[in-house]
Amino acid sequence: MRQLFVLILIFVPTMSFAAERPNIVFMLSDDQGWSGLSVAMHPDFAGSKGDVFHTPSLETLAAQGMRFSAAYAPAPVCSPTRASLVTGKSPARLHWTKAAPPEEGRKLIEPRIAKRISTDEVTVAELLQSAGYATAHYGKWHLTSGGPGKHGYDEHDGDTGNEQAFQFTDPNPVDIFGMAQRAEEFMEKNSKEGKPFFIQLSWNALHAPENAMKASLAKYERRMPNENAKRIATAAMTEDLDTGVGKVLQSIDRLGLAGNTYVIYMSDNGAGGGRRNGLRGGKGGVWEGGIRVPLIVRGPGVKPNSWCHTPVVGFDLLPTFCEWARVEASGLPKDIEGGSIASLLMNEGKGDVKRTREELVFHFPHYQSDDGPQSAILLGNFKLMKFYEDDRVMLFDLSKDLSERNDLAASRPDVTDKLRQRLEKYLVEVDAQFPTTNSNYDPNQTPAPAREKRGGKNGAKQKGGV
Repeated sequence: MRQLFVLILIFVPTMSFAAERPNIVFMLSDDQGWSGLSVAMHPDFAGSKGDVFHTPSLETLAAQGMRFSAAYAPAPVCSPTRASLVTGKSPARLHWTKAAPPEEGRKLIEPRIAKRISTDEVTVAELLQSAGYATAHYGKWHLTSGGPGKHGYDEHDGDTGNEQAFQFTDPNPVDIFGMAQRAEEFMEKNSKEGKPFFIQLSWNALHAPENAMKASLAKYERRMPNENAKRIATAAMTEDLDTGVGKVLQSIDRLGLAGNTYVIYMSDNGAGGGRRNGLRGGKGGVWEGGIRVPLIVRGPGVKPNSWCHTPVVGFDLLPTFCEWARVEASGLPKDIEGGSIASLLMNEGKGDVKRTREELVFHFPHYQSDDGPQSAILLGNFKLMKFYEDDRVMLFDLSKDLSERNDLAASRPDVTDKLRQRLEKYLVEVDAQFPTTNSNYDPNQTPAPAREKRGGKNGAKQKGGV
């Protein structure tokens, strides 16, 4: 009897522990723009969904949860966003603001970037481990630093980069379905053990779109006879990715976990350059097209088919996940910059996010777009952009001009000066890095493009690429 009693004392708190803490499944797509789904990201902006994409699983997720119309990636390129997501800090503070190598022969010299997570950083996975969570990372890591296992993930695919996408073809394009299967096995194992879990599915898609399912490629070749091959392949891979998302959602339902599991879907940055269904710019720049991304959340207490128009950013997820996991605020790193969005989810999208600063800053002191090194600050309805080659600034009222067509810098000098000062103050306070003058610059010479390491039978981009 004494032995049985002791066993009960051990077993009951474990079950109670799991019941108090929801499971978290975070899905991060790659290079998927704000309008890259067939579900709208804004109720009043026609260009907030794609006209060629078909993502029925994400339409279902949106109907079951909350869409964020003003969600931002921390950076307009991938690995700085990923570093920010796992640390809760901005790329500017982390000194990791670009993924690709620097361009040479430009008017300005790009700053050195860290390209690794410091061993001093405490990650979201480590914080959730401390709360008793089983943790897993599947897919693209792209952060070096020893891989996910060195940063709090119990199970993972190793220190992977972009090359991972090119290694998998039909019937498992860019490992979409393999990742979904490993996630299901992890969920089943830990739910049977009564242990809460955190899974980050860092999809390799939309990289290597030419590796999409043959049937998907054929479908979009028929649907888009006048489009180029890349656009067709991207649409095909988008649908394959959506199918993988659907498999994960089906696994959650089949295991009976939907009532106690938060599902988060987001992209790491905007799509390729150009104006995307009304948003200006794209990947590699801090125009809205480069940093505004889809974000959908489903879970306990989240009203189905609801909207939130409060601006949120990727580094808000760390404190959100920790709040769900009952990690005390005092246990979070002191210099995280994000604020929990849990209250927005519980209050039908209404309210504000409490961060250390009111403004959001996006710092990209590099060349990867036609505009050169640039930064942006958002405060209220206004967004100010600063371009470092000529110290030019532009001001936009996003509540009236989401496409960033009407520059108000000259007509609103009061707002322009205020935001410029706040931007510069923030960047100094986080010891941000800046481009410097190139004393050997020759405007008559063509700049050298960023040199990517390439390899593999498919010419796969290697770690360190975009």
